[in-house]
Amino acid sequence: MTLVVRDYDEAIRFYVEGLGFTLVEDIPQGDKRWVVVSAGEGTSLLLARADTGQQQARVGDQTGGRVGFFLNTDDFDRDHARMTAYGVHFREEPRDEVYGRVAVFEDLYGNRWDLLQPARA
Repeated sequence: MTLVVRDYDEAIRFYVEGLGFTLVEDIPQGDKRWVVVSAGEGTSLLLARADTGQQQARVGDQTGGRVGFFLNTDDFDRDHARMTAYGVHFREEPRDEVYGRVAVFEDLYGNRWDLLQPARA
């Protein structure tokens, strides 16, 4: 999946330090870079710098204000505490739903994500 970002380095810092992703690749390609971060289990994001005005207008609003991304965890409280300490903005308090423990947060650009620990069957 591709996520349009304003700046490679600030995006890498946020996703690695703030969300706990792993930097998989950072390959220079002339005036661009091939930057991939991973949350594990085969889930990766290509961080693509917005170069045109149309792309820049989409940074932070790739899903029209809806939750468009989901970060699963096996320990909600641990990850919520770590992310909060880093300064990640949660739009709500954690809540328990039939499908699991969840809270909506924003990435550094305003894209909405769910931090989700699925319910155990």
